[in-house]
Amino acid sequence: MSTYAAPALPRPAPFRPSATPWHAGRSRLILDLDGTLIREHEPIDGAHALLQAFRGRFAIVSNNSTHTARQLARRLRGMGLPVRAADLVLAGEQMVEYLRGHHAQARILMYASAALRRHAAARGCRLVERDAHIVALALDKRFGYAALADAAHELARGARLVVSNPDLTHPGPDGRQVPETGALLQAVRACAGVASWHMVGKPEPAMFEEGLRRLGGAPHDTLVIGDNPLTDGAGAARAGLPCLLLGHDAGAAAATPAQLLALDDAPLSSA
Repeated sequence: MSTYAAPALPRPAPFRPSATPWHAGRSRLILDLDGTLIREHEPIDGAHALLQAFRGRFAIVSNNSTHTARQLARRLRGMGLPVRAADLVLAGEQMVEYLRGHHAQARILMYASAALRRHAAARGCRLVERDAHIVALALDKRFGYAALADAAHELARGARLVVSNPDLTHPGPDGRQVPETGALLQAVRACAGVASWHMVGKPEPAMFEEGLRRLGGAPHDTLVIGDNPLTDGAGAARAGLPCLLLGHDAGAAAATPAQLLALDDAPLSSA
């Protein structure tokens, strides 16, 4: 994800491999999605080759709060990327699991895609339209003035705010920026005056810890690859993981997965 909306965190130093190839000593990858592997509906050059090389040894940890893992895996396979639902740790689904685990009986006013709302209901969340204990905010492309007024009212009544991810935007095709959950959060904050909220997605370390759990990995053998130093980089650092950045910023190791793979003296082989 590209633009971080939460309070500024220290900028972590980029991971600079001292040995060739760049993945030496790191047998597993935790990968960002938007801006690292895809731009909306387009895979980035080299994404397929990177995933194929680390097949069975990668997890995608994404601030995506629109899709379920099953939906997104189908979409990514349609782009030619070899991704299973089990490979995906998504902020929207992780928000639902947080609500189930910490607020099992709460009345939840959820702003999210229809798919994520259905997923939350199927997982036992009690979704309501008013008198909420929790306002849960994810990427909702139907979010408008009435929703903003209702969310502000519920928060003024004392409801707690839970947010899937802080990104203001994520990268789209042709250099376009796609508005994200963090932009909705800014509007809600401005109207409701809330000073605190629970954040689920990156740069919180729990998403990376879940990625490690699914991989059966540990910080010493896992490398994070992302495009945003303030979500991917800072979040990886908080989880004790090194992070290699892609993109066009000064600290990036390469612009694309293809350029990263080209840094190797020898081609990667699948496990």
